[in-house]
Amino acid sequence: MTIVVILLIVVAALTVVGAATVIVARRRRPRGELTAPPRAAMPSVLVPEVAQRPTLETTPTIGQRLGASRGVFDRVRSMASVGALSDEQLDVVEEVLLRSDVGVTTTTRILEELRADGAPEGVAAAVRAALLASLTSERSVTTTASSGRVPVWLFVGVNGVGKTTTIGKLAQRHVDEGRSVVLAAGDTFRAAAADQLEQWATRSGADIVRANEGADPGSVVHDALGRAKARGADIVLADTAGRRANSTNLLDELSKIRRVADRDPGQVVETFMVLDATTGQNALSQAREFLAAAEVTGIVLTKLDGTARGGIVVAIERELNIPVKFVGIGEGVGDLIAFEPEAFVDSLLDA
Repeated sequence: MTIVVILLIVVAALTVVGAATVIVARRRRPRGELTAPPRAAMPSVLVPEVAQRPTLETTPTIGQRLGASRGVFDRVRSMASVGALSDEQLDVVEEVLLRSDVGVTTTTRILEELRADGAPEGVAAAVRAALLASLTSERSVTTTASSGRVPVWLFVGVNGVGKTTTIGKLAQRHVDEGRSVVLAAGDTFRAAAADQLEQWATRSGADIVRANEGADPGSVVHDALGRAKARGADIVLADTAGRRANSTNLLDELSKIRRVADRDPGQVVETFMVLDATTGQNALSQAREFLAAAEVTGIVLTKLDGTARGGIVVAIERELNIPVKFVGIGEGVGDLIAFEPEAFVDSLLDA
């Protein structure tokens, strides 16, 4: 019995050893090299050039930017009448012109011309010609001064019209055109005005002279002229205070700043009145307050792309006899553009 048990144990052991040997042998058996399946041949390219990826970024036209202004003139553009106009049609034209802030004086003159001459090429064409006839001012800007003196652009206007932003955008324009610029932070009465102008100086690469809040604005402009002269700068752009248009003290201060800016080594070559187009006829009242004190040579009309009605451009030039030289049609640095009468009027009246 014992011998039988021993034999069974030996047989079992031999079986286990044999199985283990087979497993080890299988594990040690070299595997065949795996080969990738052959690739299919690439098709021939039939398109000779790769098309450029389309972009969603577009530059809006002035007509698209002046949507609110253009909308006011919808009724004039839709009038198909040619020749003499009825009283009812003239009433429509009058309403449109007044709603667009053209002003009573210019509106009356245009209506008189339409009654006398009619609209041989259509109402829109007749109104277009009349508006262009009111926008004949010289719009060139001066960037040079007498020999040895530094040209100064002086900016005036009440708070909130975009005066400091306008200076910053024009500084960028000058730098892009290759001029070295010094900014004078002369609005020392408005909190953060100098900080805002300094941000524009950093962005555009212009130099800046500023002082503590409440400092004398004339001294800031004087120091800016000194720095510009010493460093050979090409132009000084000077900000001024604008807290209240009807403040005698403020207007006296503006007269003083101008005297300082126009004194050697400086020479004031442009004085810009900055107006907010969205204020409509109120912009005219603001301008009249500043004219005598500042000797304005040009208007910068901001926010024309908003709720403004574009006729205010015509009213300003007709009633104040001062050219609009720049208009703001957006928030971007390139959205302050030189005013072009034909492009502007076409944006209102072209079909």
